[in-house]
Formats: sequence, structure tokens, C-alpha cells
Amino acid sequence: MDNTTILIVDDEQSIVTMLETMLKKEGFHNIYKAHTGNDALKIIENHTIDIIILDVMLPDGSGFDFCPTIRQRSNAYILFLTARVSDLDVLTGFATGGDDYVTKPFNPLEIAARIKAHMRRFETKSDTSSDSSHPKRYDYGRFVLDENAGELIVDGQVIGCPTQVYLLLLYFCKYPNTVFSKSALLEAVWGFDRYVDDNTVSVHIRRIRERIELDPSNPEYLVTVRGLGYKLVKEISS
Repeated sequence: MDNTTILIVDDEQSIVTMLETMLKKEGFHNIYKAHTGNDALKIIENHTIDIIILDVMLPDGSGFDFCPTIRQRSNAYILFLTARVSDLDVLTGFATGGDDYVTKPFNPLEIAARIKAHMRRFETKSDTSSDSSHPKRYDYGRFVLDENAGELIVDGQVIGCPTQVYLLLLYFCKYPNTVFSKSALLEAVWGFDRYVDDNTVSVHIRRIRERIELDPSNPEYLVTVRGLGYKLVKEISS
């Protein structure tokens, strides 16, 4: 955990201090802090950030508004802090590029749990990648997922892919032609399902389709199996 870099973006000093104290106790020591969206962007430009804890209400704009700009510069795992609890607000957060959210007021240990669950996904991926018997390049014709390089290649071009979008697609690639329910995907990819509603999966499915499908509204690869869930279709060579 010592190498993990975390950026806390919140204009309330008490929240920043509380989160920084908790994260250090949990073993995270590379912590950057910003009180505005613009200050956060400057830090992201000059440092490699792995995890961003981003408040929605900032003095110079909404975290939702800053998120797309952050996404242009970083594939960091973005966790929103928000007092907004409506489905529309949650979906807005995911649609702008966020990976997860926690509503205020919150228990700081919940933040640590989310971060650790996210890191376990990467540890599992790294362990699997080191297994020489496991495929490291998933070729679906139009797109290729290169697990060694951590890259999504579509029509020969490397496409930017936020952390949770990449991990979700990787999970599908490992189990082609297998139907997964939303709850199964939350448990397997996010590492928990207690706090997150299934809109999380729906939005991330859409984000994958926007990258790999010719027509995201009429998918050919990542399809919906009505009443059951989703599956990634791969033709079996005869």
C-alpha cells in the first residue's frame, strides 16, 4: 500500500484531515490534498495518482463537472463524496467518469473498505497475470484486451479505459459466453455489494459498450440477456 498515491479533494478541512488521518492509519502514506477542482487538476498533471476521493460540491464547481477533465488526464479510481442521494445524481457521477460513490455523512472506515476492495481487484489481476497458463491477451476481432499492458485496443488504437471499466471488461473476457447477474458482477469486480446499487453495473456496461461496440445501443459483443444479466459473446472456433 505504501506505493499507492491518493488525492483527497474537498473544501472542508475537517473532512480532509479526518480522511488523511484514517488513511495513514490504514497504511496509505502517499497522500495529496486539494481544496478546489482546479488545484486537483494541477496535482494530477504533475503526479501519478492511483485513487481520487472527490467531493461533489467544490467552491469552483461541481466534482461532476471536473470529472471528465480528470478522465482526460488520468485513469485513477475516482470515488465521489456526495450529499446527493437521488438515482439521477448517482448516475450522473458514473456517467461523468466516476467509479464509486459514498454519501455524506459517512464512516471514514467505509472509504478505506472501498479502496481496499478496489486494490484487491488489482492484486487478483496481477496474480493471474503472473500465471503462465492464463491468457494475457483477449482477442475479440474488433477489440483486444491486453492484460499484460493493461490496455484496451479497438480497431488498432489504444483507448483510454478507467479502472473499473477495465476491470469489468477484463472479467467478462476471462469468462466469455457466460451470463452474469448484476449482483454477481458487483461482488466479483467491485469486491462488495452491500452499499452499491445495480445502477453501478448498468452505467459501467454502457461505458464498455461505448468503447468496443460499433453501435452501443445495439451491442454485438457485450449483450443483455433479458431477466438474467449480461454476457460477452465470443465465437468458438470450430
